[in-house]
This record gives sequence, structure tokens and C-alpha cells, in this order.
Amino acid sequence: MELTESRVYLRPLSVQDAEISWKWRNDPEIWKYTGSRPDKYITPEIERAWLKEVLEDPSSYRYAICIKDTNEYIGNVQITGIDCNTGEGEFHIFIGEKKYWNRGYGSEATKMMIDLARSELSLKRIVLHVNRENLPALKIYGKCGFHWDGREGQMVINLLN
Repeated sequence: MELTESRVYLRPLSVQDAEISWKWRNDPEIWKYTGSRPDKYITPEIERAWLKEVLEDPSSYRYAICIKDTNEYIGNVQITGIDCNTGEGEFHIFIGEKKYWNRGYGSEATKMMIDLARSELSLKRIVLHVNRENLPALKIYGKCGFHWDGREGQMVINLLN
């Protein structure tokens, strides 16, 4: 799952990723614009248990975003709530390693997930929810083909084109 010029690759998320991702869950700056920020301190054990549970969900595809040259795990990208009847799923992404913010890695991972959703999952449409104040996210989503669908805070991309 690589774009030829990509600096990142995606690999399936694993329970072992909790050893890094629990720290991201406790950083309020990472969750500033999201509606799904943790409401308590997340320990490595809580993160492992959560990952174990969500990775068993057959309606979700969750991936770790990794730097190609170093294999460093920098964030997550996923499509959840896939409805086989409508061919629709919900997109989520975050870069947890802040040194990689605003450097194009999120755009690369988003494009990869769109390609995966189209070619491997045969989805017709992806929706996402975004805070209009999250300008970096809006830039990524617009660049990747998402557009506002008329509902507050919701963008979509049709994959049948």
C-alpha cells in the first residue's frame, strides 16, 4: 500500500502499538479539534485493552502510519463503521508524533486509505467529521478530494468516479 513517491507506509495496527499510542491519547494538543478525546488518563493497559477490542471489529480497518526510511510509528489512519449495504465508511486520522505535523505525512496516509477503500474494500463513499477550526485537517481533506456535504462538520468523498 504505497504511493510511489510516498515517505510513509501503512501497516495493520497492532496491540503492541499501545506502547507508543497511549502517550498520544494523553496529549490534549493532539485532540484539540476532535470530538473523541479521552475523558480520563489513558494508561498503557487501557490502551492495549481498547486496541484489542477495536481490532476485532470486522467493520473497521485500522492502520499505523510509519515513516518509510526509519519504520517509526507516527500515527493512525482508519475507516470504521463500514456498512456493506451502503458501501460507506467513516474516515479518521491523526499524527501523534508532533515533529511530523504540517509536513505532508497526513495527506500521504489519507491518499493511501482512499486508494485502499476504493480498490480493496470496494467502498462507494467515505464520510468524515471535522471541526471547521482544524485548518491543517481541512487542507488535507480538500487536497485529497473530500468536500462538504451540507451537514455541519461533515465532508465526503465519492469513490465511484
